[in-house]
Amino acid sequence: MKEKLRGLQAERVAPRAFEDNLVFDRDGELEAKGCVLRLRTDRFGARLTYKGAVSMEGSMRVREERETRVDDGETLRAILESAGFQAVARYQKHREEWRLGAVVVALDHTPLGDFVEVEGEGADKVAKRCGLSLDKAERRSYLRLYREYREVHPEAPADMVFP
Repeated sequence: MKEKLRGLQAERVAPRAFEDNLVFDRDGELEAKGCVLRLRTDRFGARLTYKGAVSMEGSMRVREERETRVDDGETLRAILESAGFQAVARYQKHREEWRLGAVVVALDHTPLGDFVEVEGEGADKVAKRCGLSLDKAERRSYLRLYREYREVHPEAPADMVFP
């Protein structure tokens, strides 16, 4: 995929870096609505992200996303827990980001394998230029993929983390 991106003259905007993600919920209320509240820690610090329910526009997944940087991830975690939210899942990945016009292409390495995420206006066109088939696109989240993996491999760790 990197060679394809270079061939398309995409710009590498971020080298591969580690991310640790905590997903919060309160008595399953966000999950029931298809929403996610995530606290991510990466090379830039910590960010809180709210993701609304997924809708489909053609073959593309679309969802509201609001994100803000936070100075202290541990303090924010304590605030969320004080408000009744609990960390219900954790997942890790290594991410490398590329940009082609207004589209960001993320190359993710996870404990489950490697994935390509294409986001932004015109993502479907960029995906096709990269040789990706929209008909074969994975529409499940990393959390859902891991939950299904654990159904087949109950000995796997509770969270999707690197050994």
